[in-house]
Amino acid sequence: MMRWLRKPVQSEEAATPREPAAAEEAGAAAEYLHDDFEDGGSVPEVNPPDIQEMELGPVLSVRDVHRSFPVGSGEIHVLKGINMEVQSGQLVMLKGRSGSGKTTLLNMLGGLDEPSSGEIMFRGQALHQLNDDKRTLLRRNQIGFIFQAYALLPLLSAWENVELSLRMAGVPQQEWKRRVTHCLELVGLGKRMFHRPFELSGGEQQRVAIAKAIAHRPKLLLADEPTANLDSQMGAQVMAVFKNIIHTEHMTICMTTHDPTILEVADHVYEMVDGKFIG
Repeated sequence: MMRWLRKPVQSEEAATPREPAAAEEAGAAAEYLHDDFEDGGSVPEVNPPDIQEMELGPVLSVRDVHRSFPVGSGEIHVLKGINMEVQSGQLVMLKGRSGSGKTTLLNMLGGLDEPSSGEIMFRGQALHQLNDDKRTLLRRNQIGFIFQAYALLPLLSAWENVELSLRMAGVPQQEWKRRVTHCLELVGLGKRMFHRPFELSGGEQQRVAIAKAIAHRPKLLLADEPTANLDSQMGAQVMAVFKNIIHTEHMTICMTTHDPTILEVADHVYEMVDGKFIG
């Protein structure tokens, strides 16, 4: 097995939980049902290391953005003049039905796509003017993504999935153990960090995906309907994790949703209909 797939070596200063042996799985399962999240949905308060102060001014500024896609001899106009701002430390939601254009907008906010016209400013930098290589570097260092389908590698444990994101971001190796442990404890998975995705519930898999997305300390976290595959209780837990991340990690979050039950926790909600904001 490759070296990076091995469990981190424990030290006296910062020991991490060991993966349960196969014979202990059944007996340990009951204990896991009584962790902090299962008993009332509370989010553990974790003091993060080396956190910088929240920056001032908007993290994102979107001005008159349009996006069209060619179809046959014509084109489909998906976004029709989008204007928005996302301030530092906010939880902003893009609300709308499927096909309203919110995922297309989210992709452009993360530099995965370019507008047909208009401008997108990320921390004062013209994102829409960067070439592919510069946008890739910016995403790797400053933006985290959470997908509806979790996007976890099934043969890797929660720990290894989060560690892999640090490797890809070029984080120094001496920081991996502390950062992986911190992120998994922050999302309430301190007891489950050596379990593989198929051994975790949907809500737990989503929390691993969140830990993976925040591990490299991005300035902006983009989430595409992160509660869509979860029941109401698990969805509420994920939103509690988001609020805790903003408070402890000093990040900004922009997410899409069509779930009206979670809108009340947002700092700002943009409602999209047919490629435009309403209300």
